[in-house]
Amino acid sequence: MAVSAPVCDFGWNAPDFALPATGGGMVSLADVAGPRGTLVMFICNHCPYVLAVLDRIIRDARDLQALGIGVVAISSNDAVAYPQDSFQNMALLAADRGFPFPYLQDADQTVARAYGAACTPDFFGFDAGGGLQYRGRLDASRKEAGPPDLRRDLFEAMKTVAGTGKGPITQIPSMGCSIKWKDA
Repeated sequence: MAVSAPVCDFGWNAPDFALPATGGGMVSLADVAGPRGTLVMFICNHCPYVLAVLDRIIRDARDLQALGIGVVAISSNDAVAYPQDSFQNMALLAADRGFPFPYLQDADQTVARAYGAACTPDFFGFDAGGGLQYRGRLDASRKEAGPPDLRRDLFEAMKTVAGTGKGPITQIPSMGCSIKWKDA
């Protein structure tokens, strides 16, 4: 079932984290924060919404990093119930696709809960001071990638954040698979 993320709560502060990275070691928010802003993405290995646009996510991450935006991806899915989202499989995907950003595992799901992550993909774009400026979609793609000439909503919004510190007033929520929460 498709889930949409809530709209942007402008100025909300990015919760800190320190999570294991597929490339080794622990990575914190401070480690990935860029001088002109930070993009925190909740993705996973198995979601068809993520897989449909993964090349675009990687493209936009590279382009945003060139503008001084730090980028990180976090998988918070229950890897016991969804073995495709295991840490080992995360590392394989990151290496196979050449992720230009750290891919972190939130095994206890505390980071996803702190951010209020709702779906994969779910994008949180912060200004240089750590205030939320974008909580919208990558582009108009859904379960299948849209045409290659779609407006790059995430990229354009974060480009504006890098230049002005402010995100767009009008934002269209991301849509994807729900976070696969562990049983309480």
